[in-house]
Amino acid sequence: MIAIVDYGMGNAGSIQNMLLRLGQRSVITNDHDAIRAADKLILPGVGTFDQAVQNLDERGLRDVLHERVLEERIPILGICLGMQLFTQRSEEGGAAEGLGWFKADTRRFVFPAERPLRLPHMGWNTLHVERPHPVLDNLADEARFYFVHTYHVVCHRSEDILARARYGIPFTAMIARDNIVGAQFHPEKSHRFGLALMSRFAAL
Repeated sequence: MIAIVDYGMGNAGSIQNMLLRLGQRSVITNDHDAIRAADKLILPGVGTFDQAVQNLDERGLRDVLHERVLEERIPILGICLGMQLFTQRSEEGGAAEGLGWFKADTRRFVFPAERPLRLPHMGWNTLHVERPHPVLDNLADEARFYFVHTYHVVCHRSEDILARARYGIPFTAMIARDNIVGAQFHPEKSHRFGLALMSRFAAL
């Protein structure tokens, strides 16, 4: 069973529909017992960093996520804002502390003055894979994923970067370490490529 963590921010229904297409059982929940019973977790996210942190803390989810992910080491996939929550902090908002699973910060895109680009970065983009990982096994060379974001993750350890993309500047599109995987894009909006990635995550 895959638990899609419900903290009031994210396309949980779309993710569950994609898992259903893959024949995977899932539940959308913020119940601690259900999260403890899950084999894998997905942390979605759409919205602002500070509000997301507040929602997690109001529901008491920080401790149970630490328990399952850091202590029991079950696989987790963070999507968009969900991936950003894996970092220590964000320039979006105030001083709210993220989950801190990666030595990384979330920062707003800054472009050269002579070549500014519109924000948010919205649309299809290709990945430049940095290293092998099971969720990217046999990924087609033409694989494209759908992004919607104004902030991006800046890792302090290059070995945590799984894939990059480019929007004016190179940015981190995926991070991974041990049982933790983050995707800045939306697999649930990325058609067959997103379906393939979700299938590989479900098989971890």
